[in-house]
Amino acid sequence: QVRLVESGGGLVQPGGSLRLSCATSGFPFSSYAMRWYRQTPGKERELVATIPSAGESTIHADSMKGRFTISRDNAKSTVYLQMDSLKPEDTVVYYCYCPTRNAWGQGTQVTVSS
Repeated sequence: QVRLVESGGGLVQPGGSLRLSCATSGFPFSSYAMRWYRQTPGKERELVATIPSAGESTIHADSMKGRFTISRDNAKSTVYLQMDSLKPEDTVVYYCYCPTRNAWGQGTQVTVSS
């Protein structure tokens, strides 16, 4: 059974940092690309970052470049999203996604507020 479980969200002040984790199971994690998306209620999910099974990762939105970093630990079957210099507009729910298996996690809420 394919499972993706996000964690690490929470409340942080503007300018702060959070690291999201997505622990996976049920598929050969090291062989698959992984993605992070985010979604504001009432809007479509926005692609945040992609990390291939090998090679360079991509941060897709200009507003996140230089602030967000995606990484993976194949030994732990976990993908991470390091978010620095957080802004109030980063307040959304973040989801991890495995394109090959079309599998989503349940999401984790990030709130950036003073």
